[in-house]
Amino acid sequence: MYCPYCRNPDSRVVDSRLADDGSAIRRRRQCPHCGRRFSTVETTSLSVVKRSGASEPFSRSKIINGVRKACQGRPVTEDDLALLAQEVEENIRASGVAEIDAHEVGLAILEPLRRLDQIAYLRFASVYRGFESLEDFEEAIDALRRQNEDAGRVPTGAQRPLTAR
Repeated sequence: MYCPYCRNPDSRVVDSRLADDGSAIRRRRQCPHCGRRFSTVETTSLSVVKRSGASEPFSRSKIINGVRKACQGRPVTEDDLALLAQEVEENIRASGVAEIDAHEVGLAILEPLRRLDQIAYLRFASVYRGFESLEDFEEAIDALRRQNEDAGRVPTGAQRPLTAR
């Protein structure tokens, strides 16, 4: 690690701490040449392989932006979206792979989004899974109903009475 002040190619680690909920390590370093201190952050690299074959670094912000569209008009906050993106990243990192297909990232989004908001889940799934007919929606809604019955809970949005528009 080059010192950012004097470009000396050596540095000494003074302190190490976990950062970003344990997914990174923040290190305080000191240059033995000029004596100045600086911080570095170490993370494992995670790449997403696109359909075109191109590879790019994993980005939580891309997940948030993609899911935000499905959540428009829904009672979902920016904090909810940030937590969803964090959960998706943690699940992907827990799989132990350094490269993941973009399609797999989409699959990793579906379950946390279903738990967050079922309407947003249907919107996202309809685009992601390429729903082509009403039957596709009906199958997805039936699956949600079965999951709700198995869990013994009321679906998101069902607490509010329907109103005429």
